[in-house]
Amino acid sequence: MKRPFSEYPPAGPSSPNTLPDEEDEDEVMLKIERGSDELLSQTGAVSNGSVMSPAPNHADNNNDAKKVKLDTKNPGAPSRVIHIRNIPNEVTEAEIVHLGIPFGKVTNVLVLKGKNQAFLEMSDEVAATTMVNYFTNCTAQLRGRAVYVQFSNHKELKTDQNHSNANPSAQAALQAAQALVNQTDTQGGPNTVLRVIVEHMIYPVTLDVLYQIFSRVGKVLKIVTFTKNNTFQALIQYPDVVTAQAAKMTLDGQNIYNACCTLRIEYSKLSNLNVKYNNDKSRDYTNPNLPTGDPALDSALAIGAPNLNLPNRTGENASATGMPFTGMPLAGVTPTAAALGAAGIRLPGQPSPNCVLLVSNLNEEMVTPDALFTLFGVYGDVLRVKILFNKKDNALVQMSEPHQTQLAISHLDKMKTWGKQIRVTLSKHQTVQLPKEGQPDAGLTKDYTNSPLHRFKKPGSKNYQNIYPPSATLHLSNIPPTVDEEQIKDAFTHAGASVKAFKFFPKDRKMALIQLGSVEEAIAALIKMHNFQLSDSSHLRVSFSKSTI
Repeated sequence: MKRPFSEYPPAGPSSPNTLPDEEDEDEVMLKIERGSDELLSQTGAVSNGSVMSPAPNHADNNNDAKKVKLDTKNPGAPSRVIHIRNIPNEVTEAEIVHLGIPFGKVTNVLVLKGKNQAFLEMSDEVAATTMVNYFTNCTAQLRGRAVYVQFSNHKELKTDQNHSNANPSAQAALQAAQALVNQTDTQGGPNTVLRVIVEHMIYPVTLDVLYQIFSRVGKVLKIVTFTKNNTFQALIQYPDVVTAQAAKMTLDGQNIYNACCTLRIEYSKLSNLNVKYNNDKSRDYTNPNLPTGDPALDSALAIGAPNLNLPNRTGENASATGMPFTGMPLAGVTPTAAALGAAGIRLPGQPSPNCVLLVSNLNEEMVTPDALFTLFGVYGDVLRVKILFNKKDNALVQMSEPHQTQLAISHLDKMKTWGKQIRVTLSKHQTVQLPKEGQPDAGLTKDYTNSPLHRFKKPGSKNYQNIYPPSATLHLSNIPPTVDEEQIKDAFTHAGASVKAFKFFPKDRKMALIQLGSVEEAIAALIKMHNFQLSDSSHLRVSFSKSTI
């Protein structure tokens, strides 16, 4: 005798290694077929053609019960209907459909949100078997939660396609899945090209890294990478709209590495990518014979020269399984040694792992090593600063990591500072030399290696997620409870800034925003006020804000 449905243990992380029990499925479907008040009022069961809302009486429930019918078969045998258990409450029909897309055509979907279960109907048992076998060896995940995939006891999932409350998202997901039919490997079209922006890129992200990640969702045809508005971006083309949609839904907002390199994905207006070269910036995986764009390399390729260190032209080293990816972060906690390269970190467009910046057109009257340490310290940990003795409007700034030099160049080059537009470029020097003992230096060179004021000492520091270009609004933190708004405004006014607005954070009075008269004023104020002593034990922390008051 079966227990009442309510007596079954809830699905969840408490029993992560337990496969869902088919008795649960039978109980769920039996309740639907009988028009159970309990199920209909609690689950809000959704299918492509029916929304099961609470009903006032059994007559209505019996009408609802007609919307979902299952033809049963012998338990334990393969079926084209798949039972998925332990799904998060907020999961959509499209996400359930996308679990099945890499394995074949999806023909129906039913989500029982209140019971954390779903049913997916594939076009045939071969596709369903492939899916179940795959997820037997590799745990499926939805929104970071492990879900359990097995055959249903039912051979078909029937729904009323014409019900007046037809669920639009389920219909859209199934219609998108239909778009796979009659598509070829090289066909372009609307919404087959994704535009990918990588935010907080504190480690390098290469074309091959993107290929490995996006291939886990489906077959990648072409990739083009570029830098726009000082941000690394890529265009990635899939063979069809369904795979592109699955990639967008699965990967948008995910981190490639722990706490950084965040993917922001949207559809491109382009319907096809025109790739001319196969190199580290662009790749056409459907045409491995394209030139690299480097005449010497192409000549060597033409004559079949051996042992050339060529770019990975066809992605043969990437993991292109065509199966959905099920874990985060996408490429591990931190990059592997191979990803960073034997010579150190290299960003797109940055030829060497240099950590030294040349800063020119400085205001000689205002510049000091401490001022440059504070300003450039917003974008990385400054180890040494040297103002050139014979040319005091020039300085060398040594950062701790090469990617920090890229951030500093992106955000500070051509910024007006102390009345002059400074220039920030990579220096030819590999390190900043300290003066020899006894050699006069007039305090122009300083070593900050052991400074307690570094913002990014911890790998993957959260501070990397709050890096913004110079702005007129500054973010203040570490404000003690004894200091009020007027004291802070007075301190900034005394430092030469004109305060336009001020606002404490409503939920955390340790933080505030202060808006000044211009970006140039804010740069000067940050240099003067970062680490400003507000009380005996509190020093103010200042950074640029993305917000305005």
